[in-house]
Amino acid sequence: MSLVDRYFKVRAHTESLAAPLGAEDQTVQSMPDASPTKWHRAHTTWFFETFLLDPFVDAYEPFHPSYGYLFNSYYEAVGARHPRPQRGLVTRPGVVEIGDYRKHVDEAMGAFLANRVEVEHESLLELGLHHEQQHQELLLMDAKHLLGASPMFPAYVNAPTEPAVARPSTWRAHDGGVMCIGYDGAGFSFDNESPRHEEFVRPFEIRDTLVTNGEWLAFIDEGGYRRPDLWMSDGWSTVQANGWDAPHYWFDSGDARCQFTLHGARPLDENEPVCHVSWYEADAFARWADCRLPTEAEWETAAPIASADVGSTTHPYDATGWYGQVWQWTASPYTPYPGFRPSPSAIGEYNGKFMVNQHVLRGSACVTPAGHARRSYRNFFPPHSRWAFSGLRLCR
Repeated sequence: MSLVDRYFKVRAHTESLAAPLGAEDQTVQSMPDASPTKWHRAHTTWFFETFLLDPFVDAYEPFHPSYGYLFNSYYEAVGARHPRPQRGLVTRPGVVEIGDYRKHVDEAMGAFLANRVEVEHESLLELGLHHEQQHQELLLMDAKHLLGASPMFPAYVNAPTEPAVARPSTWRAHDGGVMCIGYDGAGFSFDNESPRHEEFVRPFEIRDTLVTNGEWLAFIDEGGYRRPDLWMSDGWSTVQANGWDAPHYWFDSGDARCQFTLHGARPLDENEPVCHVSWYEADAFARWADCRLPTEAEWETAAPIASADVGSTTHPYDATGWYGQVWQWTASPYTPYPGFRPSPSAIGEYNGKFMVNQHVLRGSACVTPAGHARRSYRNFFPPHSRWAFSGLRLCR
């Protein structure tokens, strides 16, 4: 597929994800960590305008002088930016104007890519396309949080879902040893996946299935959210402060335990992978199960190579999936690999500046775009975060 075709395919997919939300649901946000859908559409457009068109196309005219401020996310080297918690307060530009912005940039990018593209430009384009795929997932995470805040539990899409199949769990043993971890040079990678390096991994066993809703119900029934001995101190404080007694989006409806999904509210399926749990919850569950979370080196040692067709669904259903179901919390804090150095340019702010107070998740989720998953991918969130499609598998 040509560079031009790939660019427009990714861009069109973002628009197809935004379309079911309509104009009203694209303009508001439900919490400081989330962003309105229209902001995701504009920010991914800003990326191409800022890092490709503005510096490399002499005749390019920026669409609007204020958009650089409104839609910069965290690139301090590029300039000032609008505060993230206030993105939902920006009523103008509206959804139509954002569509015009995307069209303006897409036309300029099409002309730019039709000419000979230098290696530096192609590298930035690849990063921009994968960055947009990240925001396609974030768009659905944020939209679910927004819709889930309504007592009417509106659906993002109305589509039938098949019941999950019960899967027996087995433990896979690994001898460990000196293992090579990180990006192996095949295809695209983000900077935080490098450099490839050796790590000593002790012998371990890892479960071949994800933790399910049914197992989590047992954790709840045995007092998992009421036992401080299972929790890290900060995790226990978080549970108490927020009144957590179940994963995010779970609720009781009469005698039935239910969950909110992108398909609306539905009865809880005990065979599905548990989803929307924080690292604090995952760690407490593992301790309750007399196990632990895998380190990211253990996870990468055990995981198969990702298939190109996993992802791009709206709900996790298969507990046997290493990819395309839920991101899996690991025991590893998000820190740089030995020898890691961010780029000296503004692009160097992409991942490195966040390597503190976060934990690594591996695999990919149902809402991860197809082809975006790989074995060395390092996702990361703070340990209290639950709005991502996050679950766990056990290790010992």
